[in-house]
Amino acid sequence: MSKPSGNALTRVSNNMDILTAIGVLGIVVLIILPIHTTMLDILLSFNITLSVIILLLSMFTTEILQFSVFPTLLLVTTLFRLGLNISSTRLILSQRYAGQVVEAFGSFVTGDNYIVGAIIFVIIIVIQLVVITNGAGRVSEVSARFTLDAMPGKQMSIDADLNAGVINDEEAKARREKLQRESDFYGAMDGAMKFVKGDSIAGIIITLINFIGGIAITVFQDGLPVMDAIEQFALLTIGDGLVTQVPSLLISVAAGVLVTRSASRENLGTDIGRQLFTMPKVMAIAAVIMLSLGIVPGLPTIPFLVLAAGCGTSAYLLSKEEKLNQAKAEAAAAADMAAESPVPENFMSYVQVEPLEIEIGYGLISLADDRNGGDLLDRIAGIRRQCARDMGIVIQPIRIRDNLQLATNEYTLKIKGIEVARGTVMPNHLLVMNPTGEEINLKGISAVEPAFGLPALWIEEKLREEAEILGYTVVDATTVMVTHLNEIIKEHSYELLSRQEVKKLIDGLKENYSAVVDELIPNLLSLGEVQKVLQNLLRERVPIKDLVTILETLADYAASTKNIELLTEYVRFALGRTIVMPYLNNDKVLNVITIHPELEKLISENLQKSFQGSFPAIEPSLNTRILESIHEQTERLALRQIHPVILASPKIRAPFKRLIEMAFPQLAVLSLNEIPNNIEIESVGMVSVDGN
Repeated sequence: MSKPSGNALTRVSNNMDILTAIGVLGIVVLIILPIHTTMLDILLSFNITLSVIILLLSMFTTEILQFSVFPTLLLVTTLFRLGLNISSTRLILSQRYAGQVVEAFGSFVTGDNYIVGAIIFVIIIVIQLVVITNGAGRVSEVSARFTLDAMPGKQMSIDADLNAGVINDEEAKARREKLQRESDFYGAMDGAMKFVKGDSIAGIIITLINFIGGIAITVFQDGLPVMDAIEQFALLTIGDGLVTQVPSLLISVAAGVLVTRSASRENLGTDIGRQLFTMPKVMAIAAVIMLSLGIVPGLPTIPFLVLAAGCGTSAYLLSKEEKLNQAKAEAAAAADMAAESPVPENFMSYVQVEPLEIEIGYGLISLADDRNGGDLLDRIAGIRRQCARDMGIVIQPIRIRDNLQLATNEYTLKIKGIEVARGTVMPNHLLVMNPTGEEINLKGISAVEPAFGLPALWIEEKLREEAEILGYTVVDATTVMVTHLNEIIKEHSYELLSRQEVKKLIDGLKENYSAVVDELIPNLLSLGEVQKVLQNLLRERVPIKDLVTILETLADYAASTKNIELLTEYVRFALGRTIVMPYLNNDKVLNVITIHPELEKLISENLQKSFQGSFPAIEPSLNTRILESIHEQTERLALRQIHPVILASPKIRAPFKRLIEMAFPQLAVLSLNEIPNNIEIESVGMVSVDGN
């Protein structure tokens, strides 16, 4: 026989959603259908118990989100009390009896004097409505306003910690969710306090209806004297009002406790103990004052003397404890000073720089504010994912900071603390570019697209549809910044690849490919030499995500040569398919500009080795003619919408790339060895100089 899973309390907790739905629907039924007095007694007792539990929870709660359901619970309990009021009113007016709970409350409070009972009921209503509800409502309103006003700053603080690497994405997400839930709680409490106020007013009205209606029914229908009717219904109406208003008062107090203790980290009792009874001087002064009042003629002597003795004892004990704690603190400080030797100031924080950071002007802060719809941070996270997916490198978190020295809509991109690019964007505007290169026929502000230097125009949002109909390329300000950042990362990715990043990449690979890693590092190549090969690849925008092939190739050839340039060429040969694919046209044909054989021979015969690799040692005038020839060929092909690569022999590929990279950084130079056999090659030009 199998044991039941969990105890009864666990099963109830697991089905609380169903029970809650049934309970809320039951309240509606309670308003419509009459119930027996026994059931009313049970429900009234449950209402009192629930209000006590809620009050105690508010006192022991240390963080508002621990009781975030309170605003909704306030609505449900208010509706429940009103349902009980309606049910008791129905019984009072129809049966002249509403159960033992109502009768007991009325008898206990009124006794033999109904006027005293009525006055006590009115006082409870006034305390709840004027004092507690009004005060808690005002605190809720101010808290909601301040919380909403502080949200952008808190969001920026979370984003700054995320970009600085202090927290990860999961922690940032949790902090944002907590911040949003706190804001929702205060906003909900601001409205929920209106339920309590309305409940108090409804209690007064229902009590008057019970009293006046009951007297009218008894006098005009049953023919009883007015005084007999008053005597009969005073007890019932006062008891009914108290039995519902007392729980309402408890929940109002609970609401006040929650909203006034929002900044506390301990429960109410602990806070009172730590903050109210901590200063012996205060307790000593209180003892003197109580003693003075005790000896004043006409005042009760014993109560004040007892209080004076209590305060004096507390002052003595607190003073003794304070001296003991001070002695312990001095002893601990002396021990620390004896144990610690003078430590020189740490200046490392002054010399450390961020690998990559963005500085923005004041006008661009809204782009990084999630609450105002800014998605710059999410887009930057997407760029980091794209770099890992496309290039195989993991970019460290990018710090974003505001810089008041920049123009309002200006931003700068820095690598290791040095500015490498600058741009200007206009929030709430769109950047329009004409793919044909012709003039843009729209009203706007002339600009230059910062990533590629294309002529553009900033237009208002309302002109988007017109611009798209005209076939223009339309992007927002965030996209402009992110595109610029993406190009800068691609251009300088080799600078961002440190030894530490290479180690992380290799450590991540080692779990599944330990053989090649153990063979290569450090037996054949050091970590720094592997880093230089990877940097050479990234310098020419060759992805390094196929790290297994790269390491396998290095392991094959590192035993015979330690020349970084030659090892890089071996790796490029192994990655030939990956290198060539981005340069194929729509027909899967590789358009190439070849180098005149005589020029290739001249370069090959004049190579010189250096620490950075091989360079062609040719005359400056010849170098100029080579660059002019390349410029002429690329300009001619650009008019035909052809984007070629330069095809060179394996021996001169790397030197020739170094020769032209300052003038043509985006122009790829491939060798014949890198092109797979199944790729069709079409020669569309030739680099030559006079005399070739």
